[in-house]
Amino acid sequence: MKNVEESVGIDVSKLTIDVHLFKKNKHHQFVNNNKGFKDMLKWLSKEGLDMNLVLFCFEHTGWYCLKLSFFLHELSLKYTCVNPIEIKRSIGLKRAKTDKDDAGYLAHYAWIRREEIEQSIPPSSSIVELQRMMSLREQLVKHTVSLKNLRTGMLQLVSDQTTDPSVLILDKTIEELELQTRTIEKEMELLIKTDDTLNTNYKLSKTVKGVGKILAIQMLIHTHNYSRFMSWRQFSSYCGLVPYPYQSGTSIKGRNKIHSISDRKMKSLLSMSAISAIRCDKELKIYYDQRIQEGKPKMVVLNIIRNKIVSRIFATVKRGTPYVELNQFAA
Repeated sequence: MKNVEESVGIDVSKLTIDVHLFKKNKHHQFVNNNKGFKDMLKWLSKEGLDMNLVLFCFEHTGWYCLKLSFFLHELSLKYTCVNPIEIKRSIGLKRAKTDKDDAGYLAHYAWIRREEIEQSIPPSSSIVELQRMMSLREQLVKHTVSLKNLRTGMLQLVSDQTTDPSVLILDKTIEELELQTRTIEKEMELLIKTDDTLNTNYKLSKTVKGVGKILAIQMLIHTHNYSRFMSWRQFSSYCGLVPYPYQSGTSIKGRNKIHSISDRKMKSLLSMSAISAIRCDKELKIYYDQRIQEGKPKMVVLNIIRNKIVSRIFATVKRGTPYVELNQFAA
């Protein structure tokens, strides 16, 4: 990022933000809301800084950093929202941890890498709302599964489940949770329909065999409506679907492995999508059977199909046309 004369590290927590100036080596704490952000800019101005020449850097802390992202973006200020793992590994060995120190590390990180850092862009309000609804749905599903498992265990000690009060209460609770899950799913679809681009990309992704409603919505959320990643290969790497080499010198020559740092939620969804696609897509079914007969491990073949699904989704969105199964037109 060009034209940077000062880096500002911001450690974001639920109630406060700790702000550190790298070159001036000064620290201040503000409230994590719009008033606190305005006070931060006033303090920086008093320090003689030109806001257009300042690079703000903070970690991605989920909901807590969104307000700050929107505030800086609306004022067209330079900022970057960094993965916490990247910051942690750049620091090296440290024994103590305070918010003040973390802000200093962020400011140092931003200054050292100021020329290679890219401007961050916050997700749209529709994506944020979708993400909020999806988080609620995940909790509802989690509680439903938990209660179903509890009910299964209880039935081992119940003689008549139609009269047992505990089982009846569980049945009503599970029924209500499933109803609320269906309701939030309908609300997500209604929200998508209010945005033409979201709705178009959502429908296009669902034309790919194996892609259902939840995966299509999760793709919108994780890719920020297909604007966050330049290609499907980048997204596959983000999900943990790309094998990387593992070798050193002449003695260590391991096989290519998938890295442990990945989005496990998307990886799991794509695994279920791949299993579904093998069953309903003749082309993938033939491919899967052929590779298994050749001696390829099942999980390796499944991972290849996961990548195929990701590439198909990105291709349909990029072209703006639905996915077409070519083998049905073969002579």
